[in-house]
Amino acid sequence: MDKLSILLPVLPLLSALTIALFAHRARRATARVSVGFAALTFLLAAVSLGAYLLEGEPRWYALERAWGSLYLDPLASLMTLMVAGISFVVHVYAVRYMAEEPGYARFYVLLDLMTAAILLMVAAGDLVTLLVAWHLIGVLLYFLLAHDTVRPAAQRYAFWSFFTYRLGDLPLILAAVLLYRAYGTTSLPELFDSITAAPGAHVVLGMPLETVVALLVALAAFARSAQFPLHTWLPYTMEGPTPVSALMHAGIVNAGGFILNRFAPVFVHAGEVLHLVFAVGLVTAILGSVLMLMQNDIKKSLGYSTMGQMGFMFVEAGVGAFSLAIYHLIAHGLFKGTLFLGAGSVIGNARKDDGVPHDDVYTFVVERKPVAYRLPWVAAAALTVVVPFAILGLSHWLVDDDFVGRQGAIILLFFGWVTGAQLLFVTYRLRAGSPWRMMAMIILSLVIVVAGYTWIGHAFDVFLYPDRGFSDRLYAAASIPLGTFEVLAAILTAAVVGGWLATYYATANGGARSGPASPLRLALYSLLSREFYVADVYAWLTQAVLALSRRLNVWFRWV
Repeated sequence: MDKLSILLPVLPLLSALTIALFAHRARRATARVSVGFAALTFLLAAVSLGAYLLEGEPRWYALERAWGSLYLDPLASLMTLMVAGISFVVHVYAVRYMAEEPGYARFYVLLDLMTAAILLMVAAGDLVTLLVAWHLIGVLLYFLLAHDTVRPAAQRYAFWSFFTYRLGDLPLILAAVLLYRAYGTTSLPELFDSITAAPGAHVVLGMPLETVVALLVALAAFARSAQFPLHTWLPYTMEGPTPVSALMHAGIVNAGGFILNRFAPVFVHAGEVLHLVFAVGLVTAILGSVLMLMQNDIKKSLGYSTMGQMGFMFVEAGVGAFSLAIYHLIAHGLFKGTLFLGAGSVIGNARKDDGVPHDDVYTFVVERKPVAYRLPWVAAAALTVVVPFAILGLSHWLVDDDFVGRQGAIILLFFGWVTGAQLLFVTYRLRAGSPWRMMAMIILSLVIVVAGYTWIGHAFDVFLYPDRGFSDRLYAAASIPLGTFEVLAAILTAAVVGGWLATYYATANGGARSGPASPLRLALYSLLSREFYVADVYAWLTQAVLALSRRLNVWFRWV
């Protein structure tokens, strides 16, 4: 029974082959075959995870050669279940969604091949298998996004994604070559054991091999997970079919979080690279969240939301919370995949009704009628500042009383505090007939969510990295000098507290300014509406390269 796990990437391949050979003419048969194999794959992934929980030991399956191996450790077991689950739901959803589209059988063949490639990537036990699967995912994504051969926009943005992914392949290939030359093996467990046994034994260009490899892996992850400035492909992939947008959250766009965790034994010796991961993730999280608010297209808004969430996932990895990044990856994949699958229904309902409920917000904004009261702004501001911090700090202390000694945990606590404060501020603005009761219910909900999040996050840490010493070394690698950390924490805390107090005071006293907008506000709006001109810069560079190539053709008479 244990060896049946080898079939995880094989079953989707069999499904694609069966459809291509026998069921491509009958749409109903195509859907039944593909959905049936997807269900079997999901059940097998669940059995594989259960087998690991019972045995507690990673499993290795390999061909006679040095490549073509599968390595089912805690990370691979979790990821295969998540990938197979989302893939099964997408298969079922696509039965009716794609029913009117041409190329029905071709779509399911590509869907099965993509599932097989993702499963092969997350379970790869050697560098060659990992690189092959990593590359195939980019190729298959191009064909899935360009499924509609009539729309030029779909073809253009599919190629855009393909080009970005090819850029991301190059650093990972170079990292694999360096590791193989240094250690003479492609086996991932053997490589990580050698690095752990003798860190710093090899040097590349005057730098430790671990630092160079970690940097290359991080660059590959940046391109795959739409990190700034390689993010422009993601929002525009919404031109593809909605099932593809949902499937992208099953190990495609969030593959960056997986690859960072897979190479965690390398990153533990590359603290400077973790600082870069944190900085890039932070910038991406902020830009993605801001640009999400500027969109008037629901799928593009979800695309920028994914960009922001991927940025926050990199922030978690950058502070050493690698297991929390996987928890974020899985939770966000399930949540955002569901949102994409429901986007069509939201658009359809919006055409019939504006969808705004007739509650206090509607009464206040649209009907301009008096509404219920708010809390006093001083009390609401005090609750906003104190309550989320107390809830988050207490829940982390109950689960792990040593978390205060980790800078990474403090940073995550800070982000959680800001998020909780934002929730309470939104509650304050809503108003209600009984504002104290509503605030109490929101705080109770926050307690339940934070407690569950903290406990599950700790459980992921214990499951993925049972060696507490290794987890501590990850946090230590991501740390900065204590004095610098304390100064930055104090400045940011003072800025956030002052900002909340000013916001509450302004809201309580009428808030919004009337009259024409200032030039600064107009410039900011222009900057945001043009998405920071990143796509425009890329378009200009493209035209410049094409013009240069035409001139070279004339000079050298190549054409």
